[in-house]
Amino acid sequence: MALKTDTKIIVGFALAVGVLLLTAAASFWSIRGLSLQTDQVEHTYKVMQEVSNVTAVLKDAQAGTRGYLLTGDTVYLRPYSMATGMLPSSLQRLEALTADNPAQQARFDSLRMLVEQEFRILRPLTEINKSMSKSVMETLLDTDRQTLRQVRILYGRIQANEMALLAQRSALQAVFEKATPIVVLVSAILAVLIVVWLVTKIVKELADNRRLQDELAGINAEVGRRIAQIRALAEQVVQGDYSVKITDSAEDNLGGLAASLNRMTQTLDSSFSALQKRNQELDQFAYVASHDLKAPLRGVTTIVKWIEDELAAEISPQLRTYLDQMKGRLSRLEDLINGLLAYARVGRTAQSRATVDVHQLLEEVGELVVPPDFTLTIGPDMPTLLTDRLSLQQVFTNLLSNAVKYHQRGAGHLEVTCHDIGHCYEFRVQDDGPGIAPEYHQKIFLLFQTLRDRHTAESTGIGLSIVQKIIDEHHGTVRVESAPGQGAGFIFTWPK
Repeated sequence: MALKTDTKIIVGFALAVGVLLLTAAASFWSIRGLSLQTDQVEHTYKVMQEVSNVTAVLKDAQAGTRGYLLTGDTVYLRPYSMATGMLPSSLQRLEALTADNPAQQARFDSLRMLVEQEFRILRPLTEINKSMSKSVMETLLDTDRQTLRQVRILYGRIQANEMALLAQRSALQAVFEKATPIVVLVSAILAVLIVVWLVTKIVKELADNRRLQDELAGINAEVGRRIAQIRALAEQVVQGDYSVKITDSAEDNLGGLAASLNRMTQTLDSSFSALQKRNQELDQFAYVASHDLKAPLRGVTTIVKWIEDELAAEISPQLRTYLDQMKGRLSRLEDLINGLLAYARVGRTAQSRATVDVHQLLEEVGELVVPPDFTLTIGPDMPTLLTDRLSLQQVFTNLLSNAVKYHQRGAGHLEVTCHDIGHCYEFRVQDDGPGIAPEYHQKIFLLFQTLRDRHTAESTGIGLSIVQKIIDEHHGTVRVESAPGQGAGFIFTWPK
């Protein structure tokens, strides 16, 4: 799987740092080894120098003592005196220098004992005792010679061991002297190669990224152009033009979307053409219903009136009841036809927008539908808005006339208020009538649904359905808040 550019750079830097650390560690090891071997060589020279000093001081002390014995001059005892002060410190330094070498430590222990033995021999010789016999002196001098010979032998062994260590350490020192420059040089070369490789990779990745960015910019521009075509098609569809097409034949997702949108607009064009034809047929039906159906109704109503006029004296009370019921049925049928025509025409007539003063509109509607014995209160916050005046007037007319029609208490009080809720206005038409039970709150907005007797002329069950349809056409909402005996409040929203 291909790594991302930042991941490659991080990995490259990690490798470079790792190799640099390894080369630095190798260089440090080489330089440290060289330094250590140099110290070891110096340490060997120090050991050999100290042993040589001990042997030389000891020989000088012996020679001085013999000179004193021959001449009796105390000047010859000066080397002996110096040896007594120098040798203890020299032996301590040797002990410290050989602490890491157990074999040499054992030899230096023997050397210390020989030195102490030599001082025990020389001390009586430096103190001339007249009572010392010649044989005793010769014995001491002979023992002194043997002790010094053992010191020379031991010195030779110590020197041989240190020379062997010197050779070994010098060889290692030579190895490190040769290896250190090579390690440093190789480390530097590796570091340079890694940095060059890393820089090359980064430059290549940056070049590839620039190339990809240029390609993506071109692709984005092309996609933006094609999306602009799709957006333009959508705007034209919103405005009602369904004949627009997109000329995009690319075989990708946007091309497939363009083909789907073309098929959609074609289908919409066909569907709306059929819908327009159906609307024309519905208009024709409305015309026929308005003229051809209402004319026979008016004729039947006229005949009933003629019967009442011609046979007024002969009509029995029972027949009078039948004739009144017939006139009521005819009137209700005419109201139903008028209501159906009004319901069918909602949303199919052209809307003309105008500036509407809602307070003034309510006063005009109140004069038409609110009886003199009712009072109508209009809230102080009525707006002035640009909208379809006829549709808003029809909503208020139906709601106010509905409130009057179902009041059932004689004189009543109606109130209309308004609240600004952001994107629209919320109107409330409140009455103090008998109220509506909660189980009927949704039912009353259905076509032909009424809470009154179906034989009542005024109750067609279409008024609130027309209100619902008009408000739906304007993308608003309508609901009722009511309870039996507490009046009814119809709340609807209207876009600004």
